[in-house]
Amino acid sequence: MTTPDVGIPPFEFRQTLGRFASGVTVITAKDGQQRRGMTASAFVSVSLTPPLILVSVDNRAHMHALLSEDRITHFGVNILGASQTPLSDHFAGRPGAEEQVSWFEHEGLPLIGGAIAQLVCRKYQVIPAGDHTLYLGFVEYSRYTDDDPLVYFRGQYHELG
Repeated sequence: MTTPDVGIPPFEFRQTLGRFASGVTVITAKDGQQRRGMTASAFVSVSLTPPLILVSVDNRAHMHALLSEDRITHFGVNILGASQTPLSDHFAGRPGAEEQVSWFEHEGLPLIGGAIAQLVCRKYQVIPAGDHTLYLGFVEYSRYTDDDPLVYFRGQYHELG
């Protein structure tokens, strides 16, 4: 596949795609004994059979460096609920008090308590894509609630309704 020489400017691209409402997730992994997380709205289901998801991670992000390591075989996806804006901000580089993060573990993988859904994924495929890397995850475990999601639209958080 060839890459086009020119495209729309990054600002215009960001503004245009900001019109697509998305849920908000926190991607989690363990770095030795440290729990790490990163807010991501670029998350999508890929396949029901096998159960695959995809998350896009900026190549400059600490999470990218962590997920690129061979020793990291699993990562978590935590779909945030309507009341979890502070957690989204915390893991998007605007840290709040770490003690406000309600961590729990599933088979050694850190997940976020209170999220409306959690997925435990085995790294399935890694695809370089411009200034991001796409991580496909094979879903090995999930749990969910019926609470409302946190929604991101035009650069702001929203709630359903």
